[in-house]
Amino acid sequence: MLKKQVDVIVIGAGAAGLFCAAEAGKRGRSVMVLDHAKRIGGKILMSGGGRCNFTNMYASHENFLSDNKHFCKSALSRYTQWDFIGLVAQYGIAYHEKTLGQLFCDDSAKDILNMLLAECQKAGASVTSQCDILSIEKHDNGFVLETNQGQYQCESLVIATGGLSIPKLGASPFGYKVAEQFGLKVLPTRAGLVPFTLHEQDKNVLAELSGISLDARASCNDTSFNESILFTHRGLSGPAVLQISSFWQPGEAVEFDLFPHGDLHTELQKTLQQQPDILLSTALAAHYAKRYVQAVLPYLGLDNKPLKQYQGKQLQQVADAFHQWQLKPNGTEGYRTAEVTLGGVDTDELSSKTMMAKNVGGLYFIGEVMDVTGWLGGFNFQWAWSSGWVAGQVV
Repeated sequence: MLKKQVDVIVIGAGAAGLFCAAEAGKRGRSVMVLDHAKRIGGKILMSGGGRCNFTNMYASHENFLSDNKHFCKSALSRYTQWDFIGLVAQYGIAYHEKTLGQLFCDDSAKDILNMLLAECQKAGASVTSQCDILSIEKHDNGFVLETNQGQYQCESLVIATGGLSIPKLGASPFGYKVAEQFGLKVLPTRAGLVPFTLHEQDKNVLAELSGISLDARASCNDTSFNESILFTHRGLSGPAVLQISSFWQPGEAVEFDLFPHGDLHTELQKTLQQQPDILLSTALAAHYAKRYVQAVLPYLGLDNKPLKQYQGKQLQQVADAFHQWQLKPNGTEGYRTAEVTLGGVDTDELSSKTMMAKNVGGLYFIGEVMDVTGWLGGFNFQWAWSSGWVAGQVV
């Protein structure tokens, strides 16, 4: 005996799943969202420090990593950041730009979750929590799902289960397993937008700097980000580190320019002319926290002596040590603290216009479960909205 028959079932009540469900419901489709978590939208609520960085004013396909860089273009152009900002405005949600086009709620991430739930309610899409999917079978007229709450049947099945990041919020490989069950290729996954951990010899020095933040340019694999880095007791974090972590591979070095907005050699030369007797550490303390300078000079292999004692190219070498600091991370903190998962369902298996699996009619994948990963700064939410919207028009 079937418990429930609907047109569309969405598995996963995160950003992409809820948005897709609301869009499908607006078209008169009967929609159910099923989620295994007790609390709906946990990742939305904790995002952006509880303020939800819900999109970016400058979002474009260039802000995404994927084996197929062109895949995301269609969805992003059909449902843009301005479309979502318009919806946020309709609900009277106050927001602000923090930096670099990143938009955050003034009040709370709850505003975005409540908006998504209100959109679902208006469209007649129901949301069920604590629903574990035990099996999925494809039949001629759709899919049959066995769950801990009975059996469900649908014509269209949308997988919006996200990636592996932050397992304490219920992240799991469920979506990848569904893809594999139906013969879709899944690309290797790894943690992205994640802090670095350090080798012992680096950690022994740098852990002492915990809490210090610096402007920097982080570079790896022909990609650079100009933002701040943060020393922690475990390693290195901060926006520039999170950004570059998505481009880094184990065993590689990352180069940091710790004086990204000027020429440190020129600054030191000026100080030398005005105060030849001051120590290098004192000269550098004009630009960096004193605690940082004291720890980092011996770490970088630099002597601390009066500026006038630096001969020939020695001051240039000091500047280079700060402009071209090479660090080989030990690894990353992994999925525990990662904001996103790189890799996932191969986009070559999916239609970029509808998000449907090319070889499995009625099966759709949206959001983070597929191999489309945004930079830090609201881009991953925009992918949730855009991919959810395009699927919502056709499921």
